[in-house]
Amino acid sequence: MSVLQIAPNDQFNQALVANVHPPDWQNPVPDGRYHMVVIGAGTAGLITALVAAGLGAKVALIERHLMGGDCLNVGCVPSKAVIRSARRVHDAGNNAFLGLKLPDDFTPDFGGAMERMREIRARISHEDSAKRYSEEFGVDIYLGDASFTGPDSVTVDGTTLEFAKAVIASGARATAPPIPGLAETGYLDNESVFTLTEAPKRLAVIGAGPIGCELAQSFQRLGAEVTILERMDQILTREDSDAARIVQDRLVADGVRMLFSADLQRVETRGTEKILHLGTPDGGVREEAFDEILVGAGRAPNVEGMGLEVVGVDFDPRLGIEVNDHLQTSNPKIYAAGDCCMVWKFTHAADAAAKIVVQNALFSFGPFGKKKLSDLVMPWCTYTDPEIAHVGLYVRDANDRGIEVDTYQIDMAAANRAVTDGEEDGFVKVHVKKGTDQIVGATIVASHAGELISQLTLAITQKIGLGAFGNVIYPYPTQAEAIKRTAGLFTRTRLTPTVKRLFDLILRFRR
Repeated sequence: MSVLQIAPNDQFNQALVANVHPPDWQNPVPDGRYHMVVIGAGTAGLITALVAAGLGAKVALIERHLMGGDCLNVGCVPSKAVIRSARRVHDAGNNAFLGLKLPDDFTPDFGGAMERMREIRARISHEDSAKRYSEEFGVDIYLGDASFTGPDSVTVDGTTLEFAKAVIASGARATAPPIPGLAETGYLDNESVFTLTEAPKRLAVIGAGPIGCELAQSFQRLGAEVTILERMDQILTREDSDAARIVQDRLVADGVRMLFSADLQRVETRGTEKILHLGTPDGGVREEAFDEILVGAGRAPNVEGMGLEVVGVDFDPRLGIEVNDHLQTSNPKIYAAGDCCMVWKFTHAADAAAKIVVQNALFSFGPFGKKKLSDLVMPWCTYTDPEIAHVGLYVRDANDRGIEVDTYQIDMAAANRAVTDGEEDGFVKVHVKKGTDQIVGATIVASHAGELISQLTLAITQKIGLGAFGNVIYPYPTQAEAIKRTAGLFTRTRLTPTVKRLFDLILRFRR
């Protein structure tokens, strides 16, 4: 087994590798057929293996690279650690309104922030470690490349594992747009950007999706001069346009430069600089020089090299493995979960899908006991500052489905805690089925929107109406009060002229 190294090869990355791809790991010797073989030890694979083994199944888990997958190694954990450092730096630099002032020569410590990220990642990595899953959960861990070789068998490094059911949780990888010269010039992506130890002076970020916006804002705050290049005319095009505008304005206020409708024609190296050639409205070309390029657009499912053709698993190289609503592939013995097959490419979505897979693969009988992916109510969050969190339908989705909605919105500035925190940019926006308080969707823009959205997710899943939030007592002051104030807007619509006349009549007898 090859020894993996992650740059920089410091004590923290060495500890990470020792946990999630131990150089001295010895694969077990199979002892009979497995109830389930899982390919891929990212979130979907780890949770599938953990839940199945916890319910008594004999499980093998195969990983060719780093256990923990994108989330631990190049996604959620490192990015949120960097975002936290960047937010603290930003807060410190803007403390004058709180009565504090930093020295004029204050500069962020980019290298220190990245070292903290590596330390945190290493500390958390024990949760996804080969040793823990083997010793604590009883899962057989195999490190190496997996390939299907027969209707009920997989090989890994020359060893054949037989299974009753298999789960493909191979994840996805970063890809780059086909821009001439980009590959030759070299670029960073979400998998390589966390190897940096020094801030690039001038950073171009291609793509204004969640990854691009999160890292653009963080790197700007940590000392880089960042320019976002986006083909569309706004950032975060999937999100509510009002929400995206607030975040866009904040990025600009932070110093991030925005180039919209960007026509990036080619890239070249000139000395130590990376030159981007951009089309102009008059048909000409202009040049922009940068020190590094970060590509934050594009993901491709990992579907090659596993012998899917051998076992009749249908897949598309661009869209991923084809599954039905039960996450079953075209081979009834084989299921899939996570980024390799799902539109929702979130860690929490992979976690939820893994539980569906275990139920359907091992504990259902024919149509009985089956769970559906489409039954999930999926929230998500983009961790810019402020954050954008969403659950359920946008208005455009409701319109597409023929659902009429009423929308209630309150600005975060209406919550006194947001004002005292200096975090009043944002809003709570809730969509209800017209004429009712049945919540069908919600968007929150706030400093910690990801923490707030779960209240509305719970309301949708448990069929709790918006009006019920008006009867909840919130501690004062909290930013969550903005949700209660939104409910108050709905409650006031119930005070129709007829109800008002009835109240007036009652009050006459109370004098």
